[in-house]
Amino acid sequence: MHRRVMLITAAACLITLAAHAQQEILELDPLIVTGKTEATAAQLEAQTEAGSRLGITIKETPASVEIIPGEVVRERGDLNTQAAVARATGITPAGAPGDGSTALVARGFYGPNSVMQLYDGTRLYVAASTITFPVDTWVLDRVEVLRGPASVLYGEGSIGGAINFVPRQPNRKAASIDLIAAAGRFDTFRLGAAASGPISERAAYQVAAIGTKSNGFVDRGESERVSLASSLALDVTQDLTIKFSLDGTVNKPDRYFGTPLVNGKIDDRLREENYNVADSRISYEDYWSRLQAAWRASPTVSVRNELYFLTADRHWRNAEGFEFLPATSQVRRTTYIEILHDMQQTGNRFDVSVNDALFGHKNRFVGGVDLNKIRFRRDSNSPFGGESTVDAFNFAPGQFLHVDPTLPGFKSRITQYALFAEDAFDLTGSLKALAGLRYEKIDFTRDNLISGTSFAKKFDPLTWRLGAVYAINADTTLYGQVSRGVEALGDLVTLSLDESQFNLTKARQYELGVKKSFLAGRGEATFAVYDIVKKGLLVPDTAGGSVPVGQQSSRGVEVTLRLAATRTLSIEANLAALRAQFDDFSEDVGGTVVSRNGNQPVNVPERAANLWLTHTPHAQWRWGLGARYVGKRYADNANTIEVPAYTVLDAFVSYTPRASLTLSLRGRNLANRDYAIASYYTNTQFILGEQRAFELVAEARF
Repeated sequence: MHRRVMLITAAACLITLAAHAQQEILELDPLIVTGKTEATAAQLEAQTEAGSRLGITIKETPASVEIIPGEVVRERGDLNTQAAVARATGITPAGAPGDGSTALVARGFYGPNSVMQLYDGTRLYVAASTITFPVDTWVLDRVEVLRGPASVLYGEGSIGGAINFVPRQPNRKAASIDLIAAAGRFDTFRLGAAASGPISERAAYQVAAIGTKSNGFVDRGESERVSLASSLALDVTQDLTIKFSLDGTVNKPDRYFGTPLVNGKIDDRLREENYNVADSRISYEDYWSRLQAAWRASPTVSVRNELYFLTADRHWRNAEGFEFLPATSQVRRTTYIEILHDMQQTGNRFDVSVNDALFGHKNRFVGGVDLNKIRFRRDSNSPFGGESTVDAFNFAPGQFLHVDPTLPGFKSRITQYALFAEDAFDLTGSLKALAGLRYEKIDFTRDNLISGTSFAKKFDPLTWRLGAVYAINADTTLYGQVSRGVEALGDLVTLSLDESQFNLTKARQYELGVKKSFLAGRGEATFAVYDIVKKGLLVPDTAGGSVPVGQQSSRGVEVTLRLAATRTLSIEANLAALRAQFDDFSEDVGGTVVSRNGNQPVNVPERAANLWLTHTPHAQWRWGLGARYVGKRYADNANTIEVPAYTVLDAFVSYTPRASLTLSLRGRNLANRDYAIASYYTNTQFILGEQRAFELVAEARF
């Protein structure tokens, strides 16, 4: 509690100080209302950290990369980071409370290990499949998405892709204050502020904070969170800039672990029931501090360094397993789990960039060193015993059953060193060759705090990427790449003794694509085909554990379109179609070995699509309509339990009576579709998505 109070107080103080600092800077004269009357589609000329550290544009990158601007995320009503990412091509959410509700699926691969998440270009390491930061989209400047392996950039992991959440940045040109107040269905309330601007000719700042509280769409579904992102940039000299950032989140999400299935289906009668116990608990506290320095050593040489420290404290105490008993119309509750995480991640990344001619050809190079140390502790009440039975429709939640005591579990320590390099060489004026290489040395140690035993494991993977980009003309480029990636079996931070007996999972990807702008930059389209093979991995089994898989593959096609159809109408659409399957996998079922070859991996859809229409008929009025489709998935390796496909419709309408004020009405899941985000536990329950919800929003900007 005291940390949450400190975070809220710090946010309030920073915003108050920022407002006072701006009084000498901020122009208070009213602005002319012009509205957003001209749509734009340009994105291929933008640079991202997710696709490359070379400072090249998306059009020059031999990979599938896209950006979702923070303004667009917030306008559409995507309140959390997972909702925002679900608008990207082929990225589908599959989160549950056990993983921080952040698990994603991309290119046929599922989970935090296969779809890496970054914060401002720095990797967030996974512990027990759990990522809990960042949460709220109010503090973000943009979301960058790289589809396909990213091990060469960020280390082991990320066979499916990498998501980079970029926080708001200091504005050196003009001062501004943004305020938001919102109220919606399920007694949902949000209140936030953001301020940014120059302090002097050599310094600028930004601070953004928001608090959210809701009663949720299920019984006893209360949740609350506070998020903060702040930074101060200072030009020490004309060529040297340092920036200090402090970010954090205190998050208490709803304690909802899913709805039990009735005859393998979602039953509307149970839609709003929450079978967790009355004294259940989920809480996450994450704090991230960073010190960055950028030095322009010469017109062609730049040096960057980032020192960072992350702490993550997590606590779960819940009944997590639910099974409907048709004979008695009761629900059996099992798996009474209490788990505590204490994690610290300290690291430093140093790189040197050289942008100069090589053998008479334009060349861009970056090379560096990445060091980090992780300390992790888990306490729990393993083996998670306890069972109770309640009436499915009329029950008292009861209390948590302390069948097994919560005791110290284990500690793990990881030291990771990496050397990395990227290069882009212009063979001709139209043809670029790109290469990336990363060598890692990973030392892992795990101590059992009960038995006093320990074990250690070392890894030294080498990953690489080769690609080429050919510019047919100024508007069209073709590209191809081959890449190699690796992943730990399980989670590197919480590697078990059994998992440590295996080598790292290996993967390779081939990708070909085209990127094109047209209609004088008002339209952009991309097309990509890929083939990924992943060897030596683990997947969940029917008993709730994990089993080894020899090979899993995915082949697919992705298409994106951004079009400013008229001065007032813009269209964004994307489509992903793939074939994901087990190639070499046999599972023990009741003592009988059964082949799963050809089956679709759990939680992986083979079709996904997004569509957004945005229209500005008048300078003061703007509306948007969106549709998100996710194809059918399976909840088991045998592909006998189907998770139905779904389409969700969202919309917004906004009115800007004056430049400093916008009023909006936003709707989510307009058709009130019952749909499952993911299966959970022993495939007897689904994590359901939010019901129809509306929100009234007032935003002010000064």
